[in-house]
Amino acid sequence: MLNHTTVTEFLLLGFPSLHYQEHLIAVILLASYLVILAGNLLIISLVLAERDLYTPMYFFLCNLSCLELLITTSIIPKAIGNLLMGSKAISYPGCLTQCYFYYLLCCIEFALLAVMSYDRFVAICHPLQYPMIMNNQFCLQLLLGSWTAGFLATVASTVLISRLPFCNANHIDHFFCDSVLLIKLSCAETQIVELINFMASSIILLGSLGMTALSYLYIINTILRLPSASSRHKMFSTCSSHFTIVILGYGSCIFMYLQPSSHHISYNKAVALLNTVVTPLMSPFIFSLRNQQMKDALKAGLKRSVIIFRQHLSI
Repeated sequence: MLNHTTVTEFLLLGFPSLHYQEHLIAVILLASYLVILAGNLLIISLVLAERDLYTPMYFFLCNLSCLELLITTSIIPKAIGNLLMGSKAISYPGCLTQCYFYYLLCCIEFALLAVMSYDRFVAICHPLQYPMIMNNQFCLQLLLGSWTAGFLATVASTVLISRLPFCNANHIDHFFCDSVLLIKLSCAETQIVELINFMASSIILLGSLGMTALSYLYIINTILRLPSASSRHKMFSTCSSHFTIVILGYGSCIFMYLQPSSHHISYNKAVALLNTVVTPLMSPFIFSLRNQQMKDALKAGLKRSVIIFRQHLSI
């Protein structure tokens, strides 16, 4: 399939039904983006600064925060610019690049969520073997495996999409270059590309979800057999943050990519906002406010900052 594209740019329609509120939407997105940046950078800084957080769970959490930042940055700044400037255009290479990195980073994130659930499985179901199993080398291998899984899940469909011809239609009824809508704009036969894109999405989403669900089945079974109510509560609390993000992340993406194509595009936009804005916005609060170690690390970091600040004032 040779690329005979005549389209040089695409138009991201964004929120046409809310045309007169676009500046307000842009302000809300900008405020959300700044909070996402601050919250996730705070988690990354705490994990790197506090030796008490040098554990596999926080190593993966730090990488999850990095992915949240990258996913949001690949979408939101361009959307804010389009809303504020009134220009809906994105270049052909820019659209393909945005589509690829969003798809890639989301696939990596789902693989990483499965890895994090496996980490909790080992910690709760095999606590004595946990330090030996989840050693530094194995954690790095799991992280590399997540990136490899994400790349393999996206490479075929990305190459095929980049080779599709686009003739006249260039209006994308979304606020970013979504792969499903981009494929539909092609003036060539796209059934094979749509099938491969759907299969890749299904494999990474349902495969990682299956691994996560299996891990949690073992975790719940182990926790319920604990004799002490306080022990059960403590174990559940260590998994609740991750479990909340799993529900938000998987639920939104399964709705977007594994649903029948007949669903209205407005629902997809709402779910995409949940995935690209709401979930990254909530993640730092979920992982920090519901985690005692993170709260202790934050207090320690604030105390050190106050001491350093006072020392500078006294000089």
